[in-house]
Amino acid sequence: MNFPTNVKYTSEHEWIRLEGEEAYVGITDYAQDQLGDIVFVDVTTEGETLEAGEVFGTIEVVKTVSDLFLPVGGEILEVNPELEEHPELVNQNPYGKGWLVRIRPTDVSEMDKLMDAEAYKQIINE
Repeated sequence: MNFPTNVKYTSEHEWIRLEGEEAYVGITDYAQDQLGDIVFVDVTTEGETLEAGEVFGTIEVVKTVSDLFLPVGGEILEVNPELEEHPELVNQNPYGKGWLVRIRPTDVSEMDKLMDAEAYKQIINE
């Protein structure tokens, strides 16, 4: 199981990585492992500004559909274009090519409320 230290984590198993004034959001390695083979990512909120914790899309596996929650408030700038034809990238490389959305956070200090890698490891091992 992979727990990069350059991202922050949510209890809903999303991660966020800040790069300048923008951030990338995805699901954790643990989440993709628990879900199984991802067959479709549906994000219809591109161009919208959402609050932290709001649903920004869904992720579909063979037997279920799960909501995706935004770790911090912000504008959805882009949905990963690779996922339309290759949703399996989320399984193969959840912190790299399998990112879900690129956002412009409204307030970066909201990231201070999120977990680091050690805290996230503790909640999934409980």
